[in-house]
Amino acid sequence: MPESKPRRRPAKGPSETPSSKAQKPNAVWFLPLMVTLMLVGLFWIIVYYISNGAYPLPGVNNWNIGIGFAIALAGFMMTTRWRS
Repeated sequence: MPESKPRRRPAKGPSETPSSKAQKPNAVWFLPLMVTLMLVGLFWIIVYYISNGAYPLPGVNNWNIGIGFAIALAGFMMTTRWRS
């Protein structure tokens, strides 16, 4: 009786995991948006301090600092997903 062929086992090395396949670079708009968010957040906080709380949103007082940090943080979080 003929002997059957053994099955090939898939390699379990780190180089052949599905998540490590060559990833496509980001869209063209990703990098400009990332940098813009970081700069807008910084600008928001600077405007708040220079205007003594009168701008950018006068009714929220010290929450302007939180808003500026949240905008900048969104930009910094995008850096974790950036691929060239």
